[in-house]
Amino acid sequence: MKKNKMLTLFISSFMLSAFTFGGGYVIVPLLKKKYVNELKWINEDEMLDLVSIAQSSPGALTINASILVGYKVAGLKGALITVCGACLPPLIIITIISQFYELFMSNPIIQKVLMAMNIGVAAILIDVVYDLAKSALIDFKVYALIMMFITFVLAILNVNIMLIIIFGGVSGYFYFKNHFHIKSNKEEA
Repeated sequence: MKKNKMLTLFISSFMLSAFTFGGGYVIVPLLKKKYVNELKWINEDEMLDLVSIAQSSPGALTINASILVGYKVAGLKGALITVCGACLPPLIIITIISQFYELFMSNPIIQKVLMAMNIGVAAILIDVVYDLAKSALIDFKVYALIMMFITFVLAILNVNIMLIIIFGGVSGYFYFKNHFHIKSNKEEA
């Protein structure tokens, strides 16, 4: 049974890594679908915790999340299996692309496919923002709609990532400052 679980971990992390374009948070809904909904190896709260830890750790979110899921499910061996599964597809793909780089970059069809993939990544990021906001906030509907709209506009306008980080930090500060201030006033009454 344990051998089967290890094989499932390897194949799952390999497939998730192979078919995830865009990196970062694009993998979150796929991890949730696989490990929470299908395999039921972790619950949704554990998934959010693992993603938070993976995000705060140095390195790629996909690799970090894979390591943490593997470790949670099967200990150190599980972490090693999932990191191998997550690292192999990009290694294989980059090796192939490097052999045909000039051919790929001069092909207008491939350029259009890559542009379409960017649009798909923006849509997936909107979904991730919505899911994370829904799980983390009580009054998520308004906040999620605002964040989805902002994410979509910023992705379309190709805004500098540093401006997005600064804006997110400032808006998060004011949102949570007001959120906790209102709660503390209610508690005093």
